Amino acid sequence: MSPFQLFTADEIASLRKGGKILRDCLQETAKHVRPGITTRELDAIAEEFVLSHAGARPAFKGYRGFPATLCTSINEEAVHAIPSDRVLEDGDIVSLDGGVIFDDLYTDACLTVPVGTISSETQAFLAATEEALRLVVKMLHAGVRVGDISHTVQSFIEGKGYKCLRALTGHGLGKTLHQFPDVPNVGKAGTGAIIPAGTILAIEPITSMGSDEIREADDGWTLSTRDGALAAHFEHTLLINEAGCEILA
Repeated sequence: MSPFQLFTADEIASLRKGGKILRDCLQETAKHVRPGITTRELDAIAEEFVLSHAGARPAFKGYRGFPATLCTSINEEAVHAIPSDRVLEDGDIVSLDGGVIFDDLYTDACLTVPVGTISSETQAFLAATEEALRLVVKMLHAGVRVGDISHTVQSFIEGKGYKCLRALTGHGLGKTLHQFPDVPNVGKAGTGAIIPAGTILAIEPITSMGSDEIREADDGWTLSTRDGALAAHFEHTLLINEAGCEILA
């Protein structure tokens, strides 16, 4: 029996619906990112958007006790930061990481957004992280190994002079938010499980302008770069087909 969860045509139709809601939610929330807004306000916008769609609900809220719809990670915060009354400032970057449950199936996605005007160096860093995700979308199809994904991300990011945060990975998902396999952003081509058609993966380059190590905040959730360097995070939920893959969220 395959350790991968495979999906029926009806389940894939539901995943497409949930994924579109999530994509649209993140794009709408990103429009509100500006100096002076709080991450709690952004979270409220995202939650209202998801709940306005019949049958959809936030995937993160209540997951292992997480209190919000979005993870809103700022600057050196890489993942899992809890929305708060912190005010975004000109020159910040903020990651909007969310999930949607629709027909009891999960999708998961993220984008990192500039706040006001950011430096050209930071713009280049965000662009490289997003491009690493695009490269995976272009190369991913049934028969690819997990290590091939990892190598694609690592070689591109390190070639640009940045680092992948080694402890943070993508993952399978479907009937649960995190399931087999973990998909590291560092690894060797030709290694790892062979990915079949009909499964979905959350692919998420999580990168640093400095250290590839992380530290955990006292809140038990927020993970930041150990040296305080800027971090970026872009993520798609992808359906793997024989000839390629489809972006669901």
